[in-house]
Amino acid sequence: MTEWPRDIYDVLKEADIRQVSYVPDAGHARLIEMCTDDNEIRSIPLATELEGIGIAAGAWLGGERAALLMQSSGVGNCINTFSLLKNCRFPFLAVVGMRGEFGEGNPWQVPMGQATGKLLEAMGLVVYWVRKAEDVRPTMEAAVQIAFAAMNPVAVVLSQQLIGAKKFG
Repeated sequence: MTEWPRDIYDVLKEADIRQVSYVPDAGHARLIEMCTDDNEIRSIPLATELEGIGIAAGAWLGGERAALLMQSSGVGNCINTFSLLKNCRFPFLAVVGMRGEFGEGNPWQVPMGQATGKLLEAMGLVVYWVRKAEDVRPTMEAAVQIAFAAMNPVAVVLSQQLIGAKKFG
């Protein structure tokens, strides 16, 4: 089994991602730690996920690539701001850690968890799901290509089958 946070980090580095924004989240904790420890990556904690879309757009306009790390519950916070990506044709890469699906025990996470993929697609993002550790690297590589070479907004969604369901109650 691969250490999938390391695979994501390695692909971000190979793709010359220079800014990584995030709302602190246990599912991304190891990846956030690796990005924060890297002097070549500017790690930017956010108050809300939609700020990360503006940061990614600004990074692109400034000649850099960015990625947003977020939890599925934050997708709803971004709906209006996703229109910026399509209307301005900004490349965009989000890595979304799922809640509210496979094995979820917290009833408050389920509604957004069930809507996440549909909402991302409805807002025009290309959505790639990852359920197994061995699929992380090739999926991230494909996402980087379609985001930055083909100029599309992309979300790589990390299923709870990959990251693990949190216990509740």
